[in-house]
Amino acid sequence: MSERRFGLADPSQFATLSGREMLQSIIDGTVPQPPIGQAMCYYVVEVGDGFVAFEGNPDEQLLNPLGHVHGGFALTLIDSACGAAAHSLLGPGVGYATIETKGNFSRPITRETGRVRAEGRVVSQGRRVISSEARVLSADGRVMAHGTSTVMVL
Repeated sequence: MSERRFGLADPSQFATLSGREMLQSIIDGTVPQPPIGQAMCYYVVEVGDGFVAFEGNPDEQLLNPLGHVHGGFALTLIDSACGAAAHSLLGPGVGYATIETKGNFSRPITRETGRVRAEGRVVSQGRRVISSEARVLSADGRVMAHGTSTVMVL
């Protein structure tokens, strides 16, 4: 895909799609990437059963007063990767909502860090609650942040 589109899709486009199919349609460009990705400089790039990956290019708009990328960027990536990993296991018309997200920052993300990749994986799936974990990795594979999320199936 040469240029990513961001915006909201018509809900009817997702009505018959599983969570995994919905995420794949975003990756394929059939529907736009979600608006949060444009605001936070990231996008979904890969999906599997219980797995998802996002990539982000932290921009100057995400810097804190010290010149590091604000921790909210990594925490948002963790929450998004964990939630989307859970969503990849859900059927058509089934949604989720985050109950809790926890994050740990291992290294500062700076302008020099460049592109990061957040990989989310489901750890435990119940009928009503799904737990996932995510790692935010630098281009050379160093762990920049990691965390967990618990979501409620709706």
